[in-house]
Amino acid sequence: MKSKIIFICIAFFSIVSIAQSKVGTIDSEYIVGLMPETKIVLKRSKDYGAKLDSSFSIKLKLYQTKVEAYKKNEKTLGALAKKTEIAELTQMEADIKQYQQNGNKLMQLKKNELMRPLYKKLSDAITAVSKAGNYTQVLTLTGNQFAYIDNKYDITDLVIKHLGIKIPEAKK
Repeated sequence: MKSKIIFICIAFFSIVSIAQSKVGTIDSEYIVGLMPETKIVLKRSKDYGAKLDSSFSIKLKLYQTKVEAYKKNEKTLGALAKKTEIAELTQMEADIKQYQQNGNKLMQLKKNELMRPLYKKLSDAITAVSKAGNYTQVLTLTGNQFAYIDNKYDITDLVIKHLGIKIPEAKK
């Protein structure tokens, strides 16, 4: 009899603790894509990329000019001069590859730097909506795998409304 009472108490407390938990989901990438600031960030990223590309183009053009000059003068150059020219071209090629790798890293860093305020704003909105809706957990849809989740717990629209973003109408 005692074990039945203990079992019933455990079951009751389990049900009560489950009932107090409220889980929500959010599509944060969708919201960030709708934020008007995203267009500004993308333009600034594009402008920064254009600056990097222009510097890269200058380096590449200089390299191509050197290669053409080497090809023209290859037959008249001595063995030591050829060796020196090839070493210089090899070094320039390595520099170009390194510049390209650094450029990709710099682009990613710049984009992250520009996006940080947007994600902070989104995070604050998620916190406000979650507290107002008594959510205990909010999971992002991006990167998470769900077999099934009830859409009534998706707070994406509530956060969009909280941020004052207009949802575009679906195209027919």
